[in-house]
This record gives sequence, C-alpha cells and structure tokens, in this order.
Amino acid sequence: MINWLIDASLRNRFLVVVVCLLIGIWGYWALLTTPIDAIPDLSDNQVIVFTDWPGRSPQEVEDQVTYPLTVSLQGLPGVRVVRASSAFGFSMINVIFEDGADLYFARSRVLERLNLLAKSLPAGVIPSLGPDATGVGHVFWYTVEGPGRSLRDLRSIQDWYVHYQLNAVPGVAEVASVGGVVRQYQVDVDPNRLRAFRIPVSAVVDAVLKSNRNVGGNVVEASGTWTVIRGLGLIESVRDLEHLVLTADNGTPIYVSQVADVKIGDAFRVAALM
Repeated sequence: MINWLIDASLRNRFLVVVVCLLIGIWGYWALLTTPIDAIPDLSDNQVIVFTDWPGRSPQEVEDQVTYPLTVSLQGLPGVRVVRASSAFGFSMINVIFEDGADLYFARSRVLERLNLLAKSLPAGVIPSLGPDATGVGHVFWYTVEGPGRSLRDLRSIQDWYVHYQLNAVPGVAEVASVGGVVRQYQVDVDPNRLRAFRIPVSAVVDAVLKSNRNVGGNVVEASGTWTVIRGLGLIESVRDLEHLVLTADNGTPIYVSQVADVKIGDAFRVAALM
C-alpha cells in the first residue's frame, strides 16, 4: 500500500502539489475562524432558580418554596438531576440538564414551568432565573476609585452608571457589584411618639409604600385643548419622606417627621471586598 501511494504521488506530482495547497489554505482558514477558548467550560448545563422570601426560616422556605419547585422541575424533559438548598430568607435550586441539551431551550422550559407554579407559592414569592453564565465565565474584576469619594458614592456610581454600560457590551451576561455601601432612605420610628399619636408602625410603612409612586389621572378640556392630569409622588429627597401624611387629628395632618427621624444612610453590609 505504501509503495503504491509513493508511486502514484511520483507519477502525479501536479495533483499532489494542488492537494497540498488546498490543505494548506483550508488549515489557514480554520486557524482564523476556529473559536479558541482559553478556559474550556466543562461545567454542567444548568439553570439556577433563585427565590427570595425575606424573614422566613430555612424550614419554612424548604416546605413552602423549595420542595414544591423541586418536585415540579424534576419532570422537565432532559433534566438529569435537581439540587436545592434552603437558607434564611431565600431558596436556590440548580436544575442540571443532559450534556446535549441546549441551554436556552432549558431556560425556556424552566421559565414556563415557573409561570405555572406561581399561583401555588406563597403571596409575594416570585422565583427568578439566574444569569445564563457559569463560574468559568467570570473573567474580569475591576474597582471603582475616586479621590475624596466615599464608599457610598463609589457604589452609587457603580450601580447607576458603570453597571449599565458594561451590561450593554455584547457577550456580557451579568455584572455583579461587590463592596461599598448601598445608599438608602432610613425612617427611624420613635415608639414613644407613635404611642402619643396612637399610630401603629404599619401606618408608617403603608404611607411610605403608597406614596412612592406616580399616578395618572384624566384630562381637563379648556379652550379646545386637553391638559393631562398627573400626580408625581416618587420620593427624591429626605424632605419628601418627612412630609408624608400619616393621618389627621381634628383636621390637623400628622406627618412622618413628627413620629420618626428620616435620613440617608447605608444598607446593612453582608460582605466586603478587600
């Protein structure tokens, strides 16, 4: 066989040269077009389902959220195993599919099943899908720094400017913020003042929730033109919170500032990046 191949190559030199050139061109084209992954993603095809239920114990989360979701998601086509964990205030479920399953097909199937299960979960509990990326895709760390800027200002710049710019880059699945302190409005209620006005704490909570929104009304016709009526109620400063009306005493309004101290503070930190 080898002698015949050598003899045929010697008698067809031009054809051998053409074949070699074609193979060389094909190899160069493959070198330019073949995608190269520096760190091959060998992880499983998985879809993460995260459910937040603040203030609940792990046992309650397990019984009312994790278990119903786990049992239902096991019946999806292509599912190999379902792993779940319950913690204080949240549940995390990893739905692992077969290696040949398409990731976006898997995510769509899981999302459809979650929509069907929404009515069977406790009120206010809404499961959400994790990002369509794995830990192997965690490729870039950066810091936001600025002379004279506090951790609160730097975190605000990250969350409201840098985050959105990077999230719009093609190929970026998620931008996770770590470190700094999150700015928030804080209403420190004084129980003595509440008792003096005979106002429950729930009234303060309801007033803040219901007042932080914009509403739309009807129109007023005047001189052949329509004027749209709107109510602007989004909170923009501490003063807006202080002037929320809780109730009235003989026609005199009682404001939030009379029963609580309103300020801008930092959210409770659960982690830090050194």
